[in-house]
Amino acid sequence: MTKHKSILIVDDEVKINDVLRDYFQSLGYIVYQAFDGRTALEIFDKSLPSLVLLDLMLPDISGEEICQRIRRKSRIPVIMLTAKTSEDDLLKGFDLGADDYIAKPFSLKEVNVRVKAVLRRVDTDELAGEPVVFGDGELLIDYKKRIVKVNGSETALTPTEFDLLATLSKSPYKAFSREQLISFALGDDFLGYDRTIDTYIKTIRQKIEKNPKTPRFIITVHGVGYRFEG
Repeated sequence: MTKHKSILIVDDEVKINDVLRDYFQSLGYIVYQAFDGRTALEIFDKSLPSLVLLDLMLPDISGEEICQRIRRKSRIPVIMLTAKTSEDDLLKGFDLGADDYIAKPFSLKEVNVRVKAVLRRVDTDELAGEPVVFGDGELLIDYKKRIVKVNGSETALTPTEFDLLATLSKSPYKAFSREQLISFALGDDFLGYDRTIDTYIKTIRQKIEKNPKTPRFIITVHGVGYRFEG
């Protein structure tokens, strides 16, 4: 199975949620549904969708708060669904990290156009276009050219090693399970065992860490997997 784009729909209006689910499933997306904020955050951490469609008015946690929590650990795009369309509301949402707004009521075609536009930007965004520096300049990752430098010197990573490092580093402080790293970095058609990830991480650490036994960038999360810091 090849990797598919996935969408997390967060809206407490069942009819709207189900209509969006059916529509995006018909377009080939993997769709996750949540009808309250707490469930949305749980699904987000477990599934790491490609994009979140987020209603602002939820029964437990506001959409603004959910967006803020997502932004603390991930750059995954968020499109807000809202009846709030004043300039102040829009600016507040963008300040919290929203990528776009869609005003209710909306057409399915409009939502699809917005989703495709945001996902297209993600594929060619500044993160992919400009090198990113971590650890006070110690580690540089150029996602577009697939180059990694340590203290100014290029270090050779295999394609698999680079994909794993890119996945971890694009969501700093997010703990990934081995299964998630396989799914999101290597693809569901990867035939290795989940513990194979440990071997890859060991070799990446040897290439980017000053002391692989006390890593600064790729941290082991006991009982879970790994996270990136720096």
